Amino acid sequence: MLRRAGIVLWLLFLASCATTGGRPGASPDYQATVAKWTSYQDVADWMRANFYYVPRKAKSWQPRAPQETFASGRGMCQDASNFARDALNRINPSYRARIVYIENRLGPPHHWVTAFTADGKLYVMDYGAGARWSSMMGVHGPYDSLVEYERFLSSLRMQGFALSYARETEF
Repeated sequence: MLRRAGIVLWLLFLASCATTGGRPGASPDYQATVAKWTSYQDVADWMRANFYYVPRKAKSWQPRAPQETFASGRGMCQDASNFARDALNRINPSYRARIVYIENRLGPPHHWVTAFTADGKLYVMDYGAGARWSSMMGVHGPYDSLVEYERFLSSLRMQGFALSYARETEF
């Protein structure tokens, strides 16, 4: 009897993981979750706690849809920046969140982040850099322009990275 109850409980646990993307407490509904968020800090908190950089061999540099990134909690920098842009613009369109491409002078990999405006200043959100470039990760700013963010990137000493430039772009 106890063994049967244990099996039932185990199956219920597995079913709950399947509906939450495998993360305890995770909501399966991206739009409903983002609708509850009130600031860029909510996006940063979710990214810091739930997003894991996982490189993949991509035939295309197109990012996953934000809903896919939310459900899996994994991806590359394109996925992270696309997710952040979408979530930020849903929370507050005045953030004017946009994608920034960072050209690595040493060659691939290059990098994508999300820039947004708050209180008249530029901020950059980056939670898709991975362990090797972890000093890039976080919310950076306030800046007056991308040139100031470039200065920050140029000050970082990371293996395999030297800034060539950063510019707003689309995928």
